[in-house]
Amino acid sequence: MGTILLIIAFVILLLILLPATVKVVWQYEAGVVFRLGRLAATRKPGLRFIIPFIDRMRKIDTRVVTLDVPAQEVITRDNVTLKVNAVVYFRVMGPEIAVIEVFDFRVATFQFAQTTLRNVLGQSDLDELLTQREKLNTRLREIIDAGTEPWGIKVSMVEIKDVELPQTMQRAMAAQAEAERERRGKVIHADGEFQAAQRLADAAAIIASQPSALQLRYLQTLTTISSDKTNT
Repeated sequence: MGTILLIIAFVILLLILLPATVKVVWQYEAGVVFRLGRLAATRKPGLRFIIPFIDRMRKIDTRVVTLDVPAQEVITRDNVTLKVNAVVYFRVMGPEIAVIEVFDFRVATFQFAQTTLRNVLGQSDLDELLTQREKLNTRLREIIDAGTEPWGIKVSMVEIKDVELPQTMQRAMAAQAEAERERRGKVIHADGEFQAAQRLADAAAIIASQPSALQLRYLQTLTTISSDKTNT
């Protein structure tokens, strides 16, 4: 009877200690192990064993994380108020640093991306935001990457998604675009008139210098008139 109770107690103890001893680290994870509160090691993917109640493992996902930055109200350098949202792509390159140096690296990266988005776009003009978005994306990535590097974070890409303009600004830009199209149309028409006048001037100069050319042109005109049945 005593042996059976001992076996049962051993099995119960084993069931309690097994989950605390055996850990599975997936291929996309890194297991940061702390021993009595101090950093011990970083375990690679696979079946790993730790000392129960002494070691503690924290698993860090090392895949690329997509961080959506919601629309931020920004006042550009030329005093235009608009809303801009963006997306940040990053991954954990230093699992140990990401655990030790910052409480929550996701929240920290999100907050830093928000403030950086407002600061960088606040130093830019509206035209630069609309026409040089790739340049701003590169600048945002460099700043955010430099700020999160001490946390073991590598920012691979930052993309400005949407730029929401006020209704008054949209109407003003539409009127400006319409005026620009009209201006271009008038310039093209005036250029065509100038070229036609230039050709006529060249023809008149040739005829003035060659009287026979005027006579030939006169005969050609008579031939054209005579071939038309509606003319007498």
